[in-house]
Amino acid sequence: MSSSSTPSPVPRQRVRDLLPKIYLGRYATGEKNSLTDVEGVLVSTQSIHSSPKYPNAPPNSINTGLTTILPRRDWFDHACFAGLFRFNGSGEMTGSHWIEETGLLHSPITITGSFGVGNAYNGIYEYAIREKSDADGKVDWFLCPVVAETFDGYLHDVAKFAVEPSHVILGIDTASSSPVPEGNTGGGTGMLAHWFKGGTGSSSRIVPAENNTSYTVGALVQANYGAMRDFRIAGAPIGRLIFEEQERLLHTNPNDPSLLAQASLLFKIKQAKDKKDGSIIIVLATDAPLHPLQLQRLAKRATVGLARVGGYGANPSGDIFLAFSTASKVEVQVEGTKVDRFTPHVLGVEMVDDQSVTALFEAAADAVEEAILNAVCMAESMVGMDGRRVDALDLGKVRELMERFL
Repeated sequence: MSSSSTPSPVPRQRVRDLLPKIYLGRYATGEKNSLTDVEGVLVSTQSIHSSPKYPNAPPNSINTGLTTILPRRDWFDHACFAGLFRFNGSGEMTGSHWIEETGLLHSPITITGSFGVGNAYNGIYEYAIREKSDADGKVDWFLCPVVAETFDGYLHDVAKFAVEPSHVILGIDTASSSPVPEGNTGGGTGMLAHWFKGGTGSSSRIVPAENNTSYTVGALVQANYGAMRDFRIAGAPIGRLIFEEQERLLHTNPNDPSLLAQASLLFKIKQAKDKKDGSIIIVLATDAPLHPLQLQRLAKRATVGLARVGGYGANPSGDIFLAFSTASKVEVQVEGTKVDRFTPHVLGVEMVDDQSVTALFEAAADAVEEAILNAVCMAESMVGMDGRRVDALDLGKVRELMERFL
């Protein structure tokens, strides 16, 4: 076959660009279709492929990273209301007990690989010490860092501990309101999703409200979970169709070395994922005035978006979801100065009427669904530790298969 008749590979792109007719809910996206559409929320991503501690590390052995989310620039002094939901708990999100105790988030949210949690935790402290210690370098404040993880040990040598506290400091310093980079970025650098290359994805929705106003709901995911057979796009069983097609080709051409290699690769990934299905961390942000219990409920709706794509909370999976609202600013770090802890002090807080909160739940589910699809569609094939390869989802094949469903 001549090169001129060989179809060009479809470049990596977000799901709406790939499938313009796709229906992902009735609400419009934000301008950036990203978590950073929520005003005041800042994000940075860093992908790490080398470590000064291991200058002679084998090629492709380091593939990890860090995603840093600032709920607001002055997160140290002014908390957001927040709520958590644990869909399946084989994972870590530090600081969760304090959030559940108080409903307050006053820390950056960092997301990384499982073995990066300790250094990420220290990095938040080191940043706070740099910015908030006294003239003698001492501190007298309380801070409970929020660090979440998914396991990137198939493509990354986790024993290298490549995430350093300095990465966290840089992440906080450089977080911006730009659209979140997706795919093999940030904490999602070395992740898999549904046996395809996974990673970081984001999306947002605008929910109309009374008096010609509106609220934004944004989602960011670190997707590292699932089997190919369960992967769906807008309800279409794309993962199952791709897997069955590969099985048919292999059965028809059992001596084709390229198909044998592909089958061997899928078998190896299946073995790895059967041992530990993986995890997904989902962060939801909104400017709607929700109190902590409402934010717990919002976080639960991330499960709906995850289920639509094909996640069901496997036993060894860490599926942990956090939602926060930027609408209220709750002053913290003031004990002993402005607040007498033995004299009740009243704060005024607005809240959405529970009877009218359903649209925000719907928007959260839709944004999570699209964020996961963006993570998979934007991710690129990667060769990692020990030559292990994980292919990106074939977007040309997706476009071809989806023609019968759109």
